[in-house]
Amino acid sequence: MLQSPIISQARIKITLLTSIVMIAFAANSLLCREALASASIGALNFTLIRLVSGAVVLWLLVSMTQKNPHIGGDWGSAAALFGYAAGFSLAYINLSAGTGALLLFGSVQLTMICHGLWQGERLNRWQLGGALTAFSGLSWLLLPGVTAPPVSGALLMIGAGISWGIYSLRGRSTRQPTLATAGNFIRSLPFALALYLILNSWLEVISITGVAFAIASGAIASGLGYALWYSVLPALKSITSATLQLSVPIIATLGGILILGESFSLRFALASLAVLGGLLTFILSRQRS
Repeated sequence: MLQSPIISQARIKITLLTSIVMIAFAANSLLCREALASASIGALNFTLIRLVSGAVVLWLLVSMTQKNPHIGGDWGSAAALFGYAAGFSLAYINLSAGTGALLLFGSVQLTMICHGLWQGERLNRWQLGGALTAFSGLSWLLLPGVTAPPVSGALLMIGAGISWGIYSLRGRSTRQPTLATAGNFIRSLPFALALYLILNSWLEVISITGVAFAIASGAIASGLGYALWYSVLPALKSITSATLQLSVPIIATLGGILILGESFSLRFALASLAVLGGLLTFILSRQRS
């Protein structure tokens, strides 16, 4: 049976927009890693500018689309968002783009799986096998060795992933995700500013290039990226949206190799297969259940 041109065009549009979103999410890793590796900006300066620029863009979007805009979200979610953003930036001082993205994404998904277990969710053997495979892949990546990522950076990124997992869980029930995200970005600014002042971050090296990287990460990859994601999410099945996000670490890894000139080890490749393969098994098995 032939599909109508309107339906085909809609699917092409959704596919294109979703691809742009996944690239934007991966771009956060590439922008942050390049900014810190080039020493054009410090981690906390990057965090503060990223959150400020994201808040500005999201609030402008809300103001243009809402008749009576107000600050959504809540302080708990804002604290989780800040924990993610700060841990993300500090971790990328030592991590490659691909390794950071894999640790972040794996930690997010495992946090949400653990939350389900805490709430009494029962796993079938395929779900259990997938979760254990993903956890084993992350554990093996972190074992001591020549190609193992620095412990401090890895722990910071895992903490960022847990924070983002908590943020995602808290936001599941929101009816206006863009409004809530804008409010949470705004509410996260006092946390970022407090850490900035406590650690004397104005003494960090900063350049126009570094500021541009941070603004691009906050305004485009984060602010516009999240807004675009929430706009296409209703058109995607939950299993599709979860599966599509598996592409983010892969895109970040390829970008790190092709754009930043990062190396690629067999250990990282096998760990990636274990983590992403295990999570894919879990997602598909959950849908069948």
